[in-house]
Amino acid sequence: MNLFKLQHKDSKAQIILVLLLLFLFIIGAVPGYLQGGNWNWLDLPQVENINQIRNVLKTGLVLPDWQIIKQQEVKIGGHKWSAQLMQKPNSKPVTLLLLPQSYYLNKPEVEWMDLNGIERWKSDSYRSLNFTVENNSGSSVKARFFRAWNRQQTFAVIQWYAFPNGGSYSPAHWFWQDKLAQLSDRRIPWVAVCLKIPIEPLGELNDAQFTAESLAKTVQTHLEQTVFNNNQSLMIPAPEHNSNSLTKFAS
Repeated sequence: MNLFKLQHKDSKAQIILVLLLLFLFIIGAVPGYLQGGNWNWLDLPQVENINQIRNVLKTGLVLPDWQIIKQQEVKIGGHKWSAQLMQKPNSKPVTLLLLPQSYYLNKPEVEWMDLNGIERWKSDSYRSLNFTVENNSGSSVKARFFRAWNRQQTFAVIQWYAFPNGGSYSPAHWFWQDKLAQLSDRRIPWVAVCLKIPIEPLGELNDAQFTAESLAKTVQTHLEQTVFNNNQSLMIPAPEHNSNSLTKFAS
């Protein structure tokens, strides 16, 4: 192998890396510069309705036609999640897990790994599930959809980070949106969402796709209309609230 070619490739990669870091440095500094020349190296704009978003831990998310059987705060991987068990008439209970942004500096990172660690499930049939919210926003979401199972049950699982204008499974999507928002002294709040829908033991994922997509649309719609809406007040009392583990919640 030609050593000079390898060195040339390495130098190209280093140049690209330096340019990328320079770009990130510039877009992080520009918002402060535009505000009268103050270079805010260490701080970011606040998230306007952070208290309302954080309140999801106490209230959960009330959805039309769904009865909340149980809702409580649980600890997963050092973070506080809202775990709620909800049910429609003549259907099996579904688990909705929500991790709201609780501090303006918090960013999505390893939430899905934390869930995998505590669930200890096996999984397969991974795919993307794209859907559009049917409201005035018309926002689009790219979620992750897969089958997971343990000794007791099999689930169709759908996961994404919800934003006020859509959502994505990948935290990188939020990162770029948030950086662009900072140019106008704004932030993009987020809530991590995980839906666990029971299916037949090792059942086909395709059979649950319609239900999963429909429910995911409902969740995204109500997050946009309530949690992310600055004009809304989330003072709905939760049916139950205790800080606990997800394992105890599911039992």
